[in-house]
Amino acid sequence: MAGVNRVILIGNLGKDPEVRTIENGVKVAKFPLATTEVYRDRSGNKNDQTEWHNIVMWRGLADIAEKFLSKGKQVYIEGRIKTRSWEDKDGNKRYITEIVADNMTMLGGRRDDEAPAVDTGNHAPDQDAVSQAETPTPDDDLPF
Repeated sequence: MAGVNRVILIGNLGKDPEVRTIENGVKVAKFPLATTEVYRDRSGNKNDQTEWHNIVMWRGLADIAEKFLSKGKQVYIEGRIKTRSWEDKDGNKRYITEIVADNMTMLGGRRDDEAPAVDTGNHAPDQDAVSQAETPTPDDDLPF
């Protein structure tokens, strides 16, 4: 039986997307997304718990992220969880868990210069693009 790896998030961008073009011309965008759960404790006090997610968008979604997303914007993301590892400049093994977005919808108020909701379908990158984009620069401890 096959497993299911599906994630749905609604949250706010923690910073502007970092967009780059890898060697074969494929664009990739990365940004942190904050999701906040509000709950009441036993005393009835309201509490917030924020989780941060590393979002990765490829090709057309990366283009849209570059043009229309910025820090604070609220988005709906559908995608899958992917964990990868690399060695940092000191030879330590590092890990990161990312959400590779397949679909994205911009939420909240819409200004005239913003694009409408976007549903791109599943556009997984080819294996060459993945391996090139996932190799951090040697002087960088973080993969993005």
